[in-house]
Amino acid sequence: MGLPGLVHRGRVSLPMYNLPEMRSANAAFWGALRAELTRRGLCDIPEALDFERRPVPAEIEPDTLITQVCGYPLQTIYRRQATILAAPVYAAAHCSGANHAGVFIVHRDAFHKQLTDLRGCRFAYNSRHSNSGMNLPRRSLASVANGKPFLGSVTETHSQPGNIERVARGDADATCVDCVTYAFFCRYRPDLGSSTRVLAVTPPSPSIPYVTSSSAPEDLKECLREALFAVARSDQWANVRAGLMLRDIVPIDPPSYKIQLAYEQEAKDLGYPDLA
Repeated sequence: MGLPGLVHRGRVSLPMYNLPEMRSANAAFWGALRAELTRRGLCDIPEALDFERRPVPAEIEPDTLITQVCGYPLQTIYRRQATILAAPVYAAAHCSGANHAGVFIVHRDAFHKQLTDLRGCRFAYNSRHSNSGMNLPRRSLASVANGKPFLGSVTETHSQPGNIERVARGDADATCVDCVTYAFFCRYRPDLGSSTRVLAVTPPSPSIPYVTSSSAPEDLKECLREALFAVARSDQWANVRAGLMLRDIVPIDPPSYKIQLAYEQEAKDLGYPDLA
């Protein structure tokens, strides 16, 4: 498919896995995707990513060309604002196909051996709108909380990497982060990463998808999908994929993300509606 002469000056960002040390890897991915979009006739595309965009922005702006957004808020605060294009497949522990999971992280030397040992701990999480940081651990803890508050304290920090650092330095007893976030953190900050360990793994859910604005024309959405699949499978971009631990980018059925809302309901049914 081609889009001869179509101009798009919209917003582009990759905020989900965006450690400062990863800027060159993310920039290389955008460069590859931009090249594939240009081959398909898209003109005047932004040259650089917005590296300052927050993982949980106020909204998915109507002029968003492409970004990566957690699947849980796509169904809540961002409902009808974005169209899912495709899902990444990562070469990281606890990923299976286009699925990932949350990992409970504790200090390497902590006494905790199992999930029930977290009772009364100081827990840090990134956002109340996060799937891996709040929704998935809520579902896991619901199974052991017996319908009562379980954690000693809960602090919302707006940063999963920051929470791993808090655990490594003893400022928090535990956190739960996306397993891909943890893999990148351990790759780029091995000294801090080696001070932590995985205590438990949450149930799986679909990986964090690539999306565009729901108001984008259908032919543009299809062009974006084609470009993503080309970056995922062309030998030309093998090094780009390696930089982000990408095995593939695949089509995904948007209703598959509803399992995240099912986990939310299951936690409520178990008497644990809030991470507490």
